[in-house]
Amino acid sequence: MRHTIFVSLCLGSVIALSACEKNADADVERALKGVNVIDESNLNDVMLAAADPNEAVNYFKRTAADNPDRIDVLRGLAKSLIRAQKPTEAVTVWATVNEHPEATSGDRVEFADALIRTSKWDQAEAELDKVPPTYETFKRYRLEAMIADSNKEWSKSDSFYETAVGLTTKPSSVLNNWGYSKLTRGNYSEAEKLFHEALRYEPNMFTAKNNIVLARGAQRNYDLPIVSMTQVERAQLLHTMALAAIKQGDVTIGRGLLQQAVDTHPQYFESAERSLRALDQKVVN
Repeated sequence: MRHTIFVSLCLGSVIALSACEKNADADVERALKGVNVIDESNLNDVMLAAADPNEAVNYFKRTAADNPDRIDVLRGLAKSLIRAQKPTEAVTVWATVNEHPEATSGDRVEFADALIRTSKWDQAEAELDKVPPTYETFKRYRLEAMIADSNKEWSKSDSFYETAVGLTTKPSSVLNNWGYSKLTRGNYSEAEKLFHEALRYEPNMFTAKNNIVLARGAQRNYDLPIVSMTQVERAQLLHTMALAAIKQGDVTIGRGLLQQAVDTHPQYFESAERSLRALDQKVVN
């Protein structure tokens, strides 16, 4: 009788021990799963920030195939596709993201950005119209300004650009865009001021320097702006100024500026030399 009781107790202990082991294994698995999620999130951030764009695209495609319902993975894939200069593919992914139940207003703004990159302006405008007015971000208003520009709604454009500038500590790119908008409208002096303001925040922004030259050239002011520039940049800006002068009909000034560009470049400025030859050939003919 005692032996039977002893065996029963032993069996009971084994079963209890087995149950404890299973519970422990489950607890460990849950804990590891939590760690894996944290590690994976960190890896997602690393891939987005530092990896080669095409490697990131491959990583997120593999991860999305295994986790098709994970919105963070889909976002990572869409952003990586934009970085990899594949906006058409990104549009498809952002469309999927915005159908997800956890999609946000930020996702819709990113979708609009991808649509603009593929020249689907009307669709981008329709998507931004779905974003509530209470969602106020730099990117949202920058895109709104660009769309207003495309529609030639200048007062709206100025308002959106002004709002966007106030929502970022790095407004150089949006100031440059705003200046270019003024340039296309023929407001050359206002455009020039905005390009100079962009350079205050980013002194090495060559696009803004080149746009200043375009604005000055349109006003028949053929002096280079007083901004920091390398010798190579100086040659390039002289070339831009020369073409602007020739376009205005000031051919003699343009030829002189082209020669300055050739002489300025420390290793020989091929584009200016080519333009100079073409101009001389035209005169001969």
